[in-house]
Amino acid sequence: QVLDFGWPDLHTPALEKICSICKAMDTWLNAASHNVVVLHNKGNRGRLGVVVAAYMHYSNISASADQALDRFAMKRFYEDKVVPVGQPSQKRYIHYFSGLLSGSIKMNNKPLFLHHVIMHGIPNFESKGGCRPFLKIYQAMQPVYTSGI
Repeated sequence: QVLDFGWPDLHTPALEKICSICKAMDTWLNAASHNVVVLHNKGNRGRLGVVVAAYMHYSNISASADQALDRFAMKRFYEDKVVPVGQPSQKRYIHYFSGLLSGSIKMNNKPLFLHHVIMHGIPNFESKGGCRPFLKIYQAMQPVYTSGI
């Protein structure tokens, strides 16, 4: 049985997708003692780490999101097969997922409208004291706007 839960590279999966992945993994693993789950990822291995840490929490292997992150970082899939969950957005999504499981966070189904973006100060990413910021806006994982560079 093969399931494809793909999402665009360099993006954290939507919380609904994390829920679907964890439920599918749990259902399959609990169906028979000989069942195993193999995860494959063509892109950033940190995305795979989000799924593993979320499932560890979902299946109550760990009691909290922090413990799931710590356990995953320590194991690192035996010999660093997967990088630890290190990006702030990845860690944040594990905490969001934990909140969903505990009931402390509710999903908001109301539409959100972006009216403006304000940048306070210019980050110093280049050696000459500046950067060239641009904005890319996504709706339902599809780019809907990209500013000039």
